[in-house]
Amino acid sequence: MQPQSTPSPYIIDVDMSGFVSEVIEKSMEVPVIVDFWAPWCEPCKTLGPIIEKVVKQAKGAVILAKVNIDEAQEIAAQMQIRSVPTVVAFVGGRPVDAFAGVKSESELKAFIEKIAPDVGPSEIDQLLEFAKAQEAEGNLKEAGGAYSQIVQMDETNNEALAGLATVFIKLGDLENAKNVLAEAPDKNNPAIRAAQAALDTAEQVGGLDDIETLRATIEKDADNYQARFDLALQLWASGKRDEAADQLLYIFKADKEWQDDGARKQLLKFFEVAGPMDPFTITARRKLSSLLFS
Repeated sequence: MQPQSTPSPYIIDVDMSGFVSEVIEKSMEVPVIVDFWAPWCEPCKTLGPIIEKVVKQAKGAVILAKVNIDEAQEIAAQMQIRSVPTVVAFVGGRPVDAFAGVKSESELKAFIEKIAPDVGPSEIDQLLEFAKAQEAEGNLKEAGGAYSQIVQMDETNNEALAGLATVFIKLGDLENAKNVLAEAPDKNNPAIRAAQAALDTAEQVGGLDDIETLRATIEKDADNYQARFDLALQLWASGKRDEAADQLLYIFKADKEWQDDGARKQLLKFFEVAGPMDPFTITARRKLSSLLFS
């Protein structure tokens, strides 16, 4: 039996004797998601806690049935399960959707909402949407309060932890930002990595000359790469992202090996902060690629 993080009436373990009643017949009343797993399967250990969390948040709109294929080989064979984890959704007594492998929390929510439209956004989802909107409008106090509330409800919520850290960075409170990120359970989560990159950049800015002083230095010596690099950091901190990227691209074009490839590495940090689909990242990455192969 795969252990649950906390007991829930919406999560059950199913064997061969109970599959018909607990899955097929039950799905006539409520959608049932079947998680086929195995004790030796490492990806199953990743998916399990995430899918349990999402099902609990649905509060009965769906049921999660967990099937250990080592103990229910006949079911696995009948369902043509070729790898684990595999998740199959049953509605109205028949399978209607499925996927194999690990999915993110947001992908699992979308999967559940597709088979159980009444689920709707959870309280955490609504708070997260509010926090992001407030942050985008510059209402940092309100955004920080909402992010904090989410973290109190779910201390493993990476988006809320990253959002709270980012608010602290924008407020200049780098120490609290560092403390928040230290509590993040998944340091490789994209949102956490982006917040960490933002913190790293903010820490670099401290003690640098101001923008006008750095511009004056470059006017006197266009090949003062350190001044250009520092200017890029200051421009980024002031929200002038495109100009910040241009300074780093100038350095990279002139000297790709400067400071152990420092210009390109810093640009990659900017990309991580902005996100892969941000227009800034797409445009600047295209410029960088053209220089890499020139």
